[in-house]
Amino acid sequence: MNLKKLYLEYFESLGHVVIPSAPVVPENDPSVLFNTAGMQPLIPYLMGEEHPFGKRLCDVQKCIRLTDLESIGDNTHHTFFEMLGNWSLGDYFKAESIEYSFNFLTKVLNIPVEKLAITVYEGDKQIPKDEVSANNWLKHGISKERIAYLGRDDNFWIAGESGPCGGDTEIFYFRSDEEVPRIFEPSDSRWVEIWNNVFMEYYQDKDGKITELKAKNVDTGMGVERTTAILEGVNDNYLTSIWAPALKTLEKITNLPYQGNEESMRIILDHLRTSVFIAADPSGIKPSNTDQGYILRRLIRRAIRHARKLNIDIASNWEEEIAKIFILEYQDTYKELKENEQVVLDVLKNEKEKFNRTLEKGLKVFEKLTKNMQNVDGETAFHLYDTYGFPIELTIEVAKEANMSVDIDGFKKKFSEHQEKSRTASAGKFKGGLSGDGVIETKYHTATHLLNAALKIVVNKDVHQKGSNITPERLRFDFSCDHKLSDEEKQRVEQIVNDWIKQDLKVDKFTMKKDEAIASGAECMFIEKYPDIVSVYKIGDVSKELCGGPHVKSTKELGTFKIIKEEASSAGVRRIKAILE
Repeated sequence: MNLKKLYLEYFESLGHVVIPSAPVVPENDPSVLFNTAGMQPLIPYLMGEEHPFGKRLCDVQKCIRLTDLESIGDNTHHTFFEMLGNWSLGDYFKAESIEYSFNFLTKVLNIPVEKLAITVYEGDKQIPKDEVSANNWLKHGISKERIAYLGRDDNFWIAGESGPCGGDTEIFYFRSDEEVPRIFEPSDSRWVEIWNNVFMEYYQDKDGKITELKAKNVDTGMGVERTTAILEGVNDNYLTSIWAPALKTLEKITNLPYQGNEESMRIILDHLRTSVFIAADPSGIKPSNTDQGYILRRLIRRAIRHARKLNIDIASNWEEEIAKIFILEYQDTYKELKENEQVVLDVLKNEKEKFNRTLEKGLKVFEKLTKNMQNVDGETAFHLYDTYGFPIELTIEVAKEANMSVDIDGFKKKFSEHQEKSRTASAGKFKGGLSGDGVIETKYHTATHLLNAALKIVVNKDVHQKGSNITPERLRFDFSCDHKLSDEEKQRVEQIVNDWIKQDLKVDKFTMKKDEAIASGAECMFIEKYPDIVSVYKIGDVSKELCGGPHVKSTKELGTFKIIKEEASSAGVRRIKAILE
């Protein structure tokens, strides 16, 4: 049974347009390192922007969620997973959404009604108890005893501290061979959540005040892995057809059975699959000690750690064998896997070799440093991280095996000091080059568009942006150029940019298909990073670019543009640093 195909065809028959998955690294959301749910790339549309494909959408979204990282090794959690989603942007609401979900589960997938249970929002001082959803479930044959009312921690969603929000209704499946209890207890782990329907009918401001929205949206999500396990009648996600080829390969490599070695095998498979998708993403993530690169490094190294536990010859190409299985399995759906296959394999191999060189030495150092310790102090834990490449998670694992604890708070303090020295501000990092999204950063971001357009006039029409970085103090802009700019060229660029600023040019935003945007003449750096639906910013008649960052409404807001430095960045690439006064 092809769950993803059935899902998309079902919702297409109900007037939904299938949209492509966004990349795993978000282009225009500074709040997270990875897309964690199908709704995340759609937040602008859930907040009121019109989607070019209409009001009914559905997709299969690649997601990476790190909140469950410590749970990896059990039978239900994954860091990378695929989420099935359908949306109503101001069209249908609770009754239709619940009907669609119920019919898909019971009539398309033939899941017995008696194995389903539901949670709905219990309400609060400002929002009433969601009797509407509960009554709709009752109409479809869900018994009253199988409907539970839960609070904000369980059945409420909001886009950030303020924004569109509302209660949700979650669908649970009794994943056990035991008799189904008559009364649904949400705390019973045998009940597994498989689908979540969020009803955005309110707006919460920064003071916590709730008002009702005019246009009400529906956002749903269902995990492919969990639902596949249900359909295939297994209580372990890793025993489904999704994992079968990779698991068989891992058993062959280790010459060990899955049974009895579940935890390490699950971690290896999960972490390598996630690493394949991160390394293949068009954003070009490489293992590092910051941001997405840190997560990639942590995943690869944890997989290696568990490979050692299974006595895998780490020097062999074991990781390549498994990675190729995942690439083959997903490449038809996600073309970047095949296009960047060698990149992925190189990332895995290089990080493996780097870690292997330090692991043996690091383990010996760990034993030496902790020989007379009862527990590992924060300074020692950070020394292992900073000098020997030991992620804190690895130190915790090794310490646990030696019946020792680790001073996590002490490590965090030392790590925080380290971050201050080489700060990348991942919490506020914008993939468009911003370190934040405040008023001044927004101005600088808009100014880079004008600078790019002016350089095309002064230097060469074939000048292209190669990168940017923005702080509250200045903008930095890298561009293709084979010579140092003369004083006359710099002055001319400044003059053109300032002339455009004085003209009070309007900044307009359009949403369209990526190929249409390119055909219209829109400029784009790293075109492969962008999803099929893009935002295009047009500044008067002087600039048109694909972009995910924030912009001012008109150029008069920018002030005076001044170049403070022009220098080489790399071969064939120059760098301008500029300020707005």
